[in-house]
Amino acid sequence: MNLNEHQGRSAPSGWSRTQELLALPMQAERLPFSVRVVRSEADLHKAVHVRHSAYARHVPVFAESLRAPEAYDTMDGVVVLLAESKLDGSPLGTMRIQTNAHRPLTLEQSVDLPDWLRSRPLAEATRLGVGERVQGRAVKTILFKAFYLYCVQQQIEWMVISARTPIDRQYERLLFSDVDPARGYIPLPHVGNLPHRILSFEVGTAEERWAANRHPLFDFIFRTHHLDIDLGGPAPAKSAWGGNFATPTPRMAM
Repeated sequence: MNLNEHQGRSAPSGWSRTQELLALPMQAERLPFSVRVVRSEADLHKAVHVRHSAYARHVPVFAESLRAPEAYDTMDGVVVLLAESKLDGSPLGTMRIQTNAHRPLTLEQSVDLPDWLRSRPLAEATRLGVGERVQGRAVKTILFKAFYLYCVQQQIEWMVISARTPIDRQYERLLFSDVDPARGYIPLPHVGNLPHRILSFEVGTAEERWAANRHPLFDFIFRTHHLDIDLGGPAPAKSAWGGNFATPTPRMAM
């Protein structure tokens, strides 16, 4: 995989280039690692290991609470992603994804989302952790793509995340935006009162927005079939999103 190949293409400006991007054919690509849904206790412990190691580099005090699997890891409506090296099977990265089909999102322990958002099918990515290897940036990008693809598969309308500095800037570059720009960084009790921004990303308009912005990773995300991403399972039955979303306990309003 060559990320520079995807990032270095020149792009004419304007509407015509947007249409050209949207019309590009799909190509297949192999990765030096795989990303899949955790399906065993052994897999979960691999994910927890890389999760703890990543957090320990940046927030060591909080990381002490991440040495063991968390209750959320095995709840309904939650999947844990694991990136593994093809060479030796070592864990390279992880992310946990929770939908609001069964219960409010994790971040809703600390903040109230606005009504226009909380009433829609949502998915929150948490516990993103990537190893220190050279390919860490590629692993993080593929985990984001897997998050997006999972949301498409599960008929999610909005991706929602809470991000501390400087990770929030990475999500901004992916075209996430503040749920409430006036709030800025908010201390979140459920993550040790560390200040985070609450950001969202509309799934249904993602491809068109990335094309219109001539995003350097457009081809990589939307026009490349990464055979090593295995999310498994079919899309949910239509009745799964019948509008009966879990109602959070009122917290800090957004």
